[in-house]
Amino acid sequence: MPDARLRPAQKADRPTLDVPRLDTGTSFRKEAYAALKRAITAMDIYGYAHEIRLDERRLSEGLGVSRTPIREAMTLLEQEGFVRTRPRRGIFVVRKTKREIVEMITVMAALESMAARLAAEHAADAEIADLRRLMAAFRTGLDATAKGARADGANGGERLAEYSDANIAFHQAIIKMSGCALLAEMTENLFIHMRAIRRITIHQENRAARSVTDHMRIIEALERRDPELAERLAREHTLGLAAHVERHGDFLDATGDVDWRRSDGPPSQKPVTPAKAGVQGLPLT
Repeated sequence: MPDARLRPAQKADRPTLDVPRLDTGTSFRKEAYAALKRAITAMDIYGYAHEIRLDERRLSEGLGVSRTPIREAMTLLEQEGFVRTRPRRGIFVVRKTKREIVEMITVMAALESMAARLAAEHAADAEIADLRRLMAAFRTGLDATAKGARADGANGGERLAEYSDANIAFHQAIIKMSGCALLAEMTENLFIHMRAIRRITIHQENRAARSVTDHMRIIEALERRDPELAERLAREHTLGLAAHVERHGDFLDATGDVDWRRSDGPPSQKPVTPAKAGVQGLPLT
């Protein structure tokens, strides 16, 4: 059993999808798809104890369009693996099991390591300098910050949250710096889960301080224009995350979308009536 301290805190309230009203002068389906995808990608999808169910009617009201473009957008999102339709139960945001997440991180390690190799060969000096500046602010003090976060949960937690954002930006930058559009396309739909898992694990076992050290070594390899070293370091860094999830990721099987594999369950005998909400922060179920 993993240390209870390593389990991410799960919110008891129902999650909300933060989507703006659409410009009705453009394609409704395209705009609905883009808005929903952005909102889902930005969510902490593993931070809720409840399944994340999408309510067509509420989304339609919040976006200011009919249900038809919402349904069309859902079809596209399901094809891309963002949502799943469960007969007689509704449409749910996909959450992966521990095994699926480990496999996903392993694939991501291969893609990110190739991106780092290409970045060492082709990235502009200014891009690498920007990456160094991104990490420089966190180069010292995160070890003490992590201890402080465990002790008081206040300033230390805020510092770790800042680094969590910088950590994700680092990985996005490596993909972009590769200059390979296909790599960017291949990683796009993986990133919703990678972002969520990185946000959870960066708070565990002082991983933030180790992450900064790994990132600085990758940056140094990029500055030296050493593609073999950059590739190896990036691969080892991401595989380290896979090993961590393998050891401590049992909580994913508690929050993952596993029930659909066993049964779609009986149809609900009682309709779900979500509370009324404004445009920003639509209720999902």
